Amino acid sequence: MRIVSISEDKKIEKRIAITPDIAKKYIALELEVSLPENYGEHLGFKDNEYKELGVKISKDDKEIIESADIIVQVGLLSVDKISLLKKNQILVGILDPYTNKEKLDNLAKDNINSFSLDLLPRITRAQSMDILSSQANLAGYKAVVESFAKFEKAIPMMMTAAGTVPAAKVLVVGAGVAGLQAIATAKRMGAIVFATDVRMASKEQVESLGGKFLTVEGAENLETEGGYAKEASDDFKKKQEELLAETLKKIDIVICTALIPGKKAPLIIKERMINGMQTGSIIYDLAAIQGGNTAFTEVDKVINKGGIKIMGEKNILNKLPISASSLYAKNVFNFVVNLYDKENKKININLEDEIIEKTLIK
Repeated sequence: MRIVSISEDKKIEKRIAITPDIAKKYIALELEVSLPENYGEHLGFKDNEYKELGVKISKDDKEIIESADIIVQVGLLSVDKISLLKKNQILVGILDPYTNKEKLDNLAKDNINSFSLDLLPRITRAQSMDILSSQANLAGYKAVVESFAKFEKAIPMMMTAAGTVPAAKVLVVGAGVAGLQAIATAKRMGAIVFATDVRMASKEQVESLGGKFLTVEGAENLETEGGYAKEASDDFKKKQEELLAETLKKIDIVICTALIPGKKAPLIIKERMINGMQTGSIIYDLAAIQGGNTAFTEVDKVINKGGIKIMGEKNILNKLPISASSLYAKNVFNFVVNLYDKENKKININLEDEIIEKTLIK
C-alpha cells in the first residue's frame, strides 16, 4: 500500500504533510512512501534525506497520484490534480468543505474517499489528530510576536533611573486555542493581559494563564456541544460592544481570534471603537481570511487608521512552516493509523468510528 503527497502551491502554502520523521513512521508501518522532487527543500529537508529512509522520489506528479492508495495534503489539490484521482483512493487534508463543497461532493460521487481534518470531532481520542488545535497554537503565538514587533514601545514594565516604562496592555478577543496561546505568550513577555470570549468556560482557562477575563453582565454561554463558539444574540452583542469600547481606550495591543466554523468572522471591533484607541496601538486580526473581526481588516496588509495599525495575513503559519509542518504531519499520521488495518494491510473505513464518520465527505 502506498501513501503519497505532492507539493502545495508555495505562494499560498509552505507547509508539507510528510516530514522525514513521519516518512520513517509510515515506512515502519510497511507502507510505501512516494514524494515529488524537492518536496521539502524549502524547509531544509533534502531529497537525499527522504531517499535514505526508503522514500521513492519521482519527477512526475501524475505518476505519484495514480500510483497512490492514500494521498495526504495540507489543502485541497488543484483542479488539474483532482482530475487524476481514481475510484477508492483516499484523500486526507484540510479540505475546507464549506468553501469547496461542490468539488468535494463530486469526489464523493466518483467514489473517492475524502477526509477533511477540519471536521474532526472534539473528543479525547481525536486529540492527537487535532490539526485545528496544533496549528492554532502556533498562530496564536506568532500573532503576538508579529504585533509586538510592530509596537514601538517596550512590552514589560521597566524601572530605570530615568523613570518607569509601564507594561503594555494586551487584549485577546476569543479565548480558544489560538487565544489561550496568545495570552500565555504575551504574559511571558511581560504584558498585562485581558481576554474576552462568548464561552463562559474560557474564564477559568484565561485566569489560569494570568489573564483577566472581561465578563459581559448577564453573559450567555455561547458554546456548541462540539466546543466551538456560536453566534451571539443582539442583546449580548450590544453589551459586549459597550464593554469593549471602554476597554479598548486603555489597550495597546489587540489580538483577534474569533471565528465561527463555516461562516464569515464576526465583526467585533467597529470603527468607533478603533477611533477611541490610543495612537500607536496595534490590532492583529487572525480572522482576516474569513472577513476579519475589525471594520478595517484587509488580508496581507497593514492598515493605518489614525495611528492605529491593523494587521491580518492570509496564512500566518507560512511564517513558521517548519514547526507547523512538524505538528501537522504528526496529526495526519495519527489519523492514517486510525484508518489503517495493519494486520490485514488495508484501509478500514469503519463508519461506526466517530472520527472516521465525521471527517468523511459523503
